[in-house]
Amino acid sequence: MSRIHDALKRAEQERATSLGGHVEPIVETPEPQPVVVPSPSHAATAVMPTLTSAITYETLLARCPQSQWSPDSRSMLFFDRDENRPGAEEFRTLRSRLYQIREKLPLKKLMVTSALPKEGKSFVSANLAQVMVKQQGRRTLVIDADLRSPGMHRHLGTQQSPGLSEYLMGETDEFGILQRGPMENLFFVPAGRSTPGAAELLSNGRLKLFLQRVEPMFDWIILDTPPVIPVSDSTLLANFCDGVLMVVRANSTPSDLARRAREEFQDKLLLGVVLNGAQPDVAKSKYYYYGEAQDNHA
Repeated sequence: MSRIHDALKRAEQERATSLGGHVEPIVETPEPQPVVVPSPSHAATAVMPTLTSAITYETLLARCPQSQWSPDSRSMLFFDRDENRPGAEEFRTLRSRLYQIREKLPLKKLMVTSALPKEGKSFVSANLAQVMVKQQGRRTLVIDADLRSPGMHRHLGTQQSPGLSEYLMGETDEFGILQRGPMENLFFVPAGRSTPGAAELLSNGRLKLFLQRVEPMFDWIILDTPPVIPVSDSTLLANFCDGVLMVVRANSTPSDLARRAREEFQDKLLLGVVLNGAQPDVAKSKYYYYGEAQDNHA
């Protein structure tokens, strides 16, 4: 470009000399400089959050059609029309106590656990979820977060998979694991298929993402978690919840193990204890409790 420009300038000067006149000089303009576009590695994209579209309750209803469940009539207390089944009133009392706590503290994500297996935590989780939706307009999600020994799907009479484990492994999305049963406003996430590395799956970040995505749609989210003493999963899951409810089986759970399980949640909000399988007079005279229940299931 510079050689062409110089040649044109000399030609104009020679022409001006030969004509004896004046010719306006050519004004030099700077050559345009190339624009350097930063590569993606230099772009400030790392500080931008990844946004995901919000899930609405209407979308959830459209994407999760009602499925057929066959609840265990021995352990599921609120699917039939009998409002006076043994244990039903105790769950209503437990519901009232939780709402009393909620008036003073933020409480939506509730973790239910026990010291040992076979103390009734799944029984309590499932029936508590049912009694919550008995109140008009209340929506509840119950999650079987016991990836090692899932059992709530048997209580509710539905399928185990796909469920939480498939979601944590990235094999499906939220709508692929949410089930909507015959009871209005009650949703369920089963544990999914058994897989090794349960603790690693629960801590990979996807459970936190799932809870953030679905929390705005529900009044209560209840997580049924593994027992505290055998494995570390419950201590990890407590980090995602607002409070912990302990289930203790009367005349069965060793007191030292119950105290040891309680110590795992010293820095968490321990809401109280459900004494399972106790006679009412025994529970009231010997135990500090929020509710009693009669069940022989895990």
